[in-house]
Amino acid sequence: MEYRSYGEFSADLHERQSGERVPLQVSIEVTRRCPLECLHCYNNLPMGDVEARRRELSKEEHFRVLDELVEMGCFWILYTGGEIFARKDFLEVYTYAKKKGFLITLFTNGTIINEQIADHLAEWPPFSIEITLYGRTRETYEALTAVPGSYDRCLRGIRLLKERNLPLKLKTVATSINKHEVMAMRRFAEEELGVEFKMDGQINPRIDCSQSPLAVRLTPEEVVALDMASPKTRNEYFKLAERDLQRPASLAQLDTLYFCGGGHNGFAINAYGEMGICVTSQQETFSVREAGVKNVWEGALLELRKRKRTRVTKCVECRIQSLCGMCPANGEMENGDRESPVEFLCQLAHLRAASLGFAIPGHGECEFCRGGARHEELMASARRIADKEVDVEHWASPSALLPILNQAPTISACGRCGI
Repeated sequence: MEYRSYGEFSADLHERQSGERVPLQVSIEVTRRCPLECLHCYNNLPMGDVEARRRELSKEEHFRVLDELVEMGCFWILYTGGEIFARKDFLEVYTYAKKKGFLITLFTNGTIINEQIADHLAEWPPFSIEITLYGRTRETYEALTAVPGSYDRCLRGIRLLKERNLPLKLKTVATSINKHEVMAMRRFAEEELGVEFKMDGQINPRIDCSQSPLAVRLTPEEVVALDMASPKTRNEYFKLAERDLQRPASLAQLDTLYFCGGGHNGFAINAYGEMGICVTSQQETFSVREAGVKNVWEGALLELRKRKRTRVTKCVECRIQSLCGMCPANGEMENGDRESPVEFLCQLAHLRAASLGFAIPGHGECEFCRGGARHEELMASARRIADKEVDVEHWASPSALLPILNQAPTISACGRCGI
């Protein structure tokens, strides 16, 4: 097996950047199966799902994908799931990728990591390992994952990686179930373990069109209150807003449907060998099993990336787009329409800007801008956050965790599935 050093990798990259469109980073979903049953998750399937296992790319197919990516000039791979270690052959796939010279990030919940896995990763260390922590107490963690014993297994995985000085990061998805422990999770990561911590309040519907994850999504006010409670996060959003407001609206300079890096400098391959713009966008995907990675990248995916938008929305002239996170995949997941603004994200962006003291220039018919139907409501929310009336340090634990989890919306009409 060939092995590329980082120096050889950089030289190859430099050679390939002479005007050729190169997929620098690729996300590869190795499975959608997972030992946890988190109801906020957009794509988890049971560990024993035989049909899902049957459809997954084989180990040999993964090797062929990696061989093609080497030839195409890719150098960064994210392995994600489901749970990556749900595949018994994942370490073989991972080691093959390491020997090819890729920089690799691993997304995992940590619950399957044992000494054998940790030792192997110590021998072949990734660039980064990110473990999602769902709570700081057993009660909260397992109320969200719905699997007894999962909290202790997660902490075991974290401990095993730390003992081997592997490049560990922790993160959480803030929900109505665990919001009262987000700050404790941050202190655990940063102060006790000395590792980076990230919090994300964005929750998407499932890729099978179920809206059930939205049952535990925080309100925009709760998300922004958590943002502002972290000096680092607050400062990052301040810099983004300051930069964006000094420039013309970025989307107004484009006429294409997609404005992210997906399909331009990267792409995603799902567990079943289908290439798309990113891991969450599944409305249009193309089989690499049939055509090969390079052919899809240079053909069908390029045509998708070049597709023009069909209408102008309030997003096009927005000057705070970096505070939002809106992209066509979000519109697809939430509204079944890649060009449809997601109101939740729009409210988040305006509330972040207002909480940081920025005035937002108007950008069409936006209910959150000055004069809009919900502007005063938004400004009142920003004042509550600024006055610390939303006290993230002292949020109470939900009084009845399981009933909350069971209050899931039904499946709604969706442009992806036609239901």
